[in-house]
Amino acid sequence: MITPGSALKFDLFAEASRKRKIDEAGDPLQTIAQHIDFAELAVLVDGIVGRADARKGGRPAYPTEVMVRVLVLKRLYNLSDEQMEYQLLDRLSYQRFCLLQDAMNIPDRNTIWRFAQRIGVDGATALFQGVDAQLQRHGYIARGGQAIDATLVPAPRQHIGKEDKERLAQGKTSDWNEAKRRQKDLDATHTKKHGKSHFGYKLSVSVDIKHRFIRKIATGTASERDGHHFDAVLDEDNTGRDVYADKAYPSKCRQEMLKALGWRDGMQRRASKDKPLSECQKRRNRKIASKRAKVEHVFAGIRHLGGKFIRTIGQARADVAMTLMAACYNIKRLAMFLHKGVDPFYKNTTA
Repeated sequence: MITPGSALKFDLFAEASRKRKIDEAGDPLQTIAQHIDFAELAVLVDGIVGRADARKGGRPAYPTEVMVRVLVLKRLYNLSDEQMEYQLLDRLSYQRFCLLQDAMNIPDRNTIWRFAQRIGVDGATALFQGVDAQLQRHGYIARGGQAIDATLVPAPRQHIGKEDKERLAQGKTSDWNEAKRRQKDLDATHTKKHGKSHFGYKLSVSVDIKHRFIRKIATGTASERDGHHFDAVLDEDNTGRDVYADKAYPSKCRQEMLKALGWRDGMQRRASKDKPLSECQKRRNRKIASKRAKVEHVFAGIRHLGGKFIRTIGQARADVAMTLMAACYNIKRLAMFLHKGVDPFYKNTTA
């Protein structure tokens, strides 16, 4: 019970007062909304997947810009569709970011899910490329060389019986019903790293050394070698010629390829059973480590976006999730750079 004379006060303009206080405190979502052109990103998505045909009847579609903002927000905080629906109903900052503060209706979980399915890999790739175009427009071109690496992206572990595993290994189909089959991820794979077992997918990236933006990406499964997508993520637009990578990447063929293309080999060397590293090679590895670590900073930044865990089933949906993961990292970092006024040509970019 609220007693008379308490500090709690009621006012018809309480909502406006709270909005003002949020702005004064600094809403990070409004910083992103201020500096990222979501209308431009929505046009790119519509150009790839088109708009739903309203002539077929049914409820009119939400504006693409609204849904792109919802999808970005969902990935920024790694929320499920159900959680995203609830937060849109509950949080003022989420409503403002998604242009829904005065809307009578809010996208529900099914609408959010269907939009993600509709844009698919092509739409997600268009978003990633659209963000990259905005990076270029603001002067943040790829400079200083590049660091290439891959990170494991965990997915929900599957509980498959021994008999079903044997049948699947033989290329046969299981006797699961349709509902159960939809919940089984048969694309994700297992791998071991540092003595720990992992299940899921793998995201390979090229990161520019100067600004630490993700410039190229490739996706695969957890069991693929880190160097499997090296050629796919090598960024030919980087103005620097140094290519840094850890000990999982060097090979004689790759070293010759980089030399032929005019790139400088910055891959760390690894020892073999009968041939330990020389002192010169060890010093070289240590020198490369500080440059190569730039990509680890990026992976740490992705973990801060609610973690790398994805809730999808199947390679295609995982590709969408990982592509959006990279796009949202760049969105958040670009907004921070522009908010702080980071000069793209400043000698030492430490942000």
